[in-house]
Amino acid sequence: MDTRGQGSVSGTGGATPDPHGTGPSAPGFLTRGIHDPAEYYYRRVFTDAALAVDAVRSLDAVDAARVAVTGTSQGGGIALAAAGLVDGLVGAMPDVPFLCAFERAVGLTDHDPYGEIVRYLAVHHDAADTVFRTLSYFDAVNFARRASAPALVSVALMDPICPPSTVFAAANHHAVGAEVVEYAFNQHEGGKGAQWLRQVAWLAQRMPEASAAAMAG
Repeated sequence: MDTRGQGSVSGTGGATPDPHGTGPSAPGFLTRGIHDPAEYYYRRVFTDAALAVDAVRSLDAVDAARVAVTGTSQGGGIALAAAGLVDGLVGAMPDVPFLCAFERAVGLTDHDPYGEIVRYLAVHHDAADTVFRTLSYFDAVNFARRASAPALVSVALMDPICPPSTVFAAANHHAVGAEVVEYAFNQHEGGKGAQWLRQVAWLAQRMPEASAAAMAG
């Protein structure tokens, strides 16, 4: 999924705009529209994620009953949100997910992107209750509580960007059950190729027919 408005932040670029305006915010995306859940930036992003699943399922080459979601960091948080919004997925595979347990994360790390919230509240001193109320609507922990498919979650125990306890919060509150893979000596890069292999094996257990066909091919 091309995350709206972020096409010039990383990767090879993207073309999806975010044409909605915002009130005062800190540089970045976490505080755009932060005073109203209806206007908050990630409301649009999470809606995009749910619609992306619908779009994939509409493709002739896709078995709509065998779709999983995955992502790393921000993508991991979005994957958790999608899994809480969309029924019938075979699984979710968030890696070192961002967007989990906002208030705890802000108290544990001064790294960005959570640092955007800190800088905003350092100026808007009386806005903390409003800010964290809005964020509660978009906390991936709450979407994990709504999930209807199992999850394979990775956590890096030396991660300074997404503190491990915030990732465990999402896994521990998962409605169906989450298997957690720990990388004890990794930071926010997580398990990289090793985790990709775990994902392949995990999906093969849930889609044996697809796995057998791929091996036969």
